[in-house]
Amino acid sequence: MQGGDGTELTAKPKRSFYAARDLYKYRHQYPQNFKDLRYQNDLCNLRFYKNKIPFKPDGVYIEEVLNKWKGDYEKLEHNHTYIQWLFPLREQGLNFYAKELTTYEIEEFKKTKEAIRRFLLAYKMMLEFFGIKLIDKTGNVARAANWQERFQHLNESQHNYLRITRILKSLGELGYESFKSPLVKFILHEALVEDTIPNIKQSALEYFVYTIRDRRERRKLLRFAQQHYTPSEHFIWGPPRKQKSEGSKANKKPASPVSIPNSHISKHKKTKEPKNTSASGSSAGKTTEERKVEFTKNGEENDQDEQEVNCDAVRQNDSEKNSDTDTSQLSKSEENDTSDRKEDASHSKKDDENLNNDCGNHPGITEKDLCNTENSSDDTSADLQDNLDKDTLSGGTTTKTKDELKP
Repeated sequence: MQGGDGTELTAKPKRSFYAARDLYKYRHQYPQNFKDLRYQNDLCNLRFYKNKIPFKPDGVYIEEVLNKWKGDYEKLEHNHTYIQWLFPLREQGLNFYAKELTTYEIEEFKKTKEAIRRFLLAYKMMLEFFGIKLIDKTGNVARAANWQERFQHLNESQHNYLRITRILKSLGELGYESFKSPLVKFILHEALVEDTIPNIKQSALEYFVYTIRDRRERRKLLRFAQQHYTPSEHFIWGPPRKQKSEGSKANKKPASPVSIPNSHISKHKKTKEPKNTSASGSSAGKTTEERKVEFTKNGEENDQDEQEVNCDAVRQNDSEKNSDTDTSQLSKSEENDTSDRKEDASHSKKDDENLNNDCGNHPGITEKDLCNTENSSDDTSADLQDNLDKDTLSGGTTTKTKDELKP
């Protein structure tokens, strides 16, 4: 697909709800997995790795796979029943002869050195099949000697991306969570920077990254990917860019709470006017005292008082004359001037309501319009994304909610 200037246009990628749901369940230990109670005494995955039973339906033992299948890329490519046995999960794969892992079996597997040793050999064998080699005990990887041939094959055989996802999940289940991030970082570098396996970048960002349970590690990988992804405007993983939210805030700044709160203030003043007209001097003095108590209470009850003061300061800069008049009225109220006290009480009510409206406390005004806070993400989407995850690229930016701004 090409544009009018002859440049090639690429379609913007789309997020997969299936991937988000699948990896959310994996990262959260398969909630509501009632099947976990089954096969606790079978331990067929562990017995396979102890070389006591062959994998079905082929009838091949693990030692034969590790010794005779290693380097036989044709067999590893075209046989589709061994991968579920080499890298078991707590979910059903395409080979229905393979049994799902249970939490009990995982615990026993981690205690068995023989099984762990063979599991790492199987991991190395598959890395070599992809053109990658394990270089140390911390999980760091690099290009293997045959990387050019194997990367070309990997770029064209996309069913192997499903195998990589399974391998990453299984590493996390059987005690090698720390091995996942180096492998994903290596694949992202080859796909986005070196451009040796460009076809894998969608699967890497949609699946591989989100197999990692540590949110901070996922964020690091997403930041790295965003720096090198082209075209940059097509990078859709993680929350919307910060510039967009700032732009929306800037657009909403002219709609300051000047006219809208005034309509509410005038409505409240109408209800209060009969009281002020019939009130005696003592009741006016009481209103002034209540105003003082209310400001003191607001300062003591809420840690967000500084924000309210800031809102008030902005309003005072716009109408300094009104602020001075209000101050003089406060001082005159102590000299038993009934009319000044009534006007001061009216200003007090107006100030309080303006503070509340400026900070988004009025039930009829939205926090988005009056306090210029950022829009929150859809709860369902965010929950599914730590995958879409909540995996914010800023790393530490938070948004104040309406409850935090209430006095």
